[in-house]
Amino acid sequence: MALFGNAHTIDSGTAQQDYARLLGQGERVHAAYLLIRDTILFTDRRLLLVDKQGITGKKVEYHSIPYRSITHFAVETAGTFDLDAELKIWVSGTPTPIQKTFTKGVDIYEVQAILTQFVTQ
Repeated sequence: MALFGNAHTIDSGTAQQDYARLLGQGERVHAAYLLIRDTILFTDRRLLLVDKQGITGKKVEYHSIPYRSITHFAVETAGTFDLDAELKIWVSGTPTPIQKTFTKGVDIYEVQAILTQFVTQ
């Protein structure tokens, strides 16, 4: 399903090791998702979007969003004919939400619960 541009779950322990250089001391990855070449990490401190760019993917943008900057978010579950779920996140100071698409196999309720846990602290 990654070929269709939809995110799927990856092991949080593996993500913890793979992205250790980006994490602060004691920061822990709670959930991770892979979207073709890009990665979405939910840590205990922030949402981290890893955007590989260009043909080779050697150029990488790391977008860090502290949970306190998220003003609101929405999840849309997968349907019968629409096989993906969507996550929209609004960040303070930006009118357009960040949008990510997940395969039907991803528990979008888990994603929503993680955001709820950290955004409402």
